[in-house]
Amino acid sequence: MKTNRLFFIDAVRAFAILMMLQGHFIDTLLDPIYRDKSNMIFQIWSYFRGITAPTFFAISGLVFLYLLLRAKAKGDDQPRIKKGLYRGLLLIGIGYALRVDIFGWLRGDFNTYIFVIDVLQCIGLSLILLIGCYVLLRKHLQLLSLLLLVLGCLCFLTEPLYRTLDLHHIPKFFANYMTKANGSVFTILPWFGFTAFGGFLATVFFSHAHKNKFRLITVLSFFISGILLIECSSWFLMKLYYWTDIALFKSSAYYNYLFTRFGNVLLLFGVFYAAEPFLKGSLIGKIGQKTLSIYVIHFIIIFGSFTGLGLKHFFAKSLNPTEAILGAIAFMIVVCLIAFHYVKTNAFIYKNVRKLIRKIKN
Repeated sequence: MKTNRLFFIDAVRAFAILMMLQGHFIDTLLDPIYRDKSNMIFQIWSYFRGITAPTFFAISGLVFLYLLLRAKAKGDDQPRIKKGLYRGLLLIGIGYALRVDIFGWLRGDFNTYIFVIDVLQCIGLSLILLIGCYVLLRKHLQLLSLLLLVLGCLCFLTEPLYRTLDLHHIPKFFANYMTKANGSVFTILPWFGFTAFGGFLATVFFSHAHKNKFRLITVLSFFISGILLIECSSWFLMKLYYWTDIALFKSSAYYNYLFTRFGNVLLLFGVFYAAEPFLKGSLIGKIGQKTLSIYVIHFIIIFGSFTGLGLKHFFAKSLNPTEAILGAIAFMIVVCLIAFHYVKTNAFIYKNVRKLIRKIKN
């Protein structure tokens, strides 16, 4: 089966990583007195900050499973499976490493901060779970597509059941993947749901991207589905509650941020997929190929990985809006320049970490 390269994926990842850079910078350093929720500029900033992580998880599932399906079409998916498992474990390892405080350890300060789960650990584990789904139904693409769609819906619908989950009786290392009680920023549920939906979209692209008018139909579908999820998902959940008398639907409808955020993600996908012909070889596409490098660099600069000395240490919650905006722009430029001139692609990082592991083994 002939399949096409999806150039819009890199553009979406670039947009998401840039939104993450400015979001982390402003959120960490802006003085709380300027967080005015009635201010339109702050509302727009909050909107883009709110869809950044969902976009990352969804696009990760889409690109990974799409590449896996392409490899399967060529009869060579085993190396891709192994590479995916390794990449997932590597992301988890990097996520933990970024919270290491060497100076603190030298002072004898060993705390549980290193066990806090952030986006990299959750994406890594989500990719591993996605591989499990693929291996289970690799010979039945339609069933795989249906499974991922159902898993995404279940992750979102059951959020009220695990929202305040109490796991104090199990080790924090494991509990932190399921609860934010110990400081975790992300948990595998509900965030795997976005990855599952991304995987579902990958099966659609793989099966139909070669067909005529696929781009037009898909762009329209992205916009229509996105608007329906944003405007009607809560109404539909309440209808399900009235029809079935299942309280879970009502609880989901009253705190329906997951389906609405996925609706925003679909709108974003629609914009970039419509603009894909203009994105081939563009700068934003190249930025999207360096998301891991950019993430690591920005985390070290802001949060002071390894040393405990970052921008947060010196300027936490102290900037006015003008300083925060100008600083965020400068920060994005500096991080991207470092990534372009001192670090190569994400694949370069993976390759050299593998070399390091082999040397350690030898």
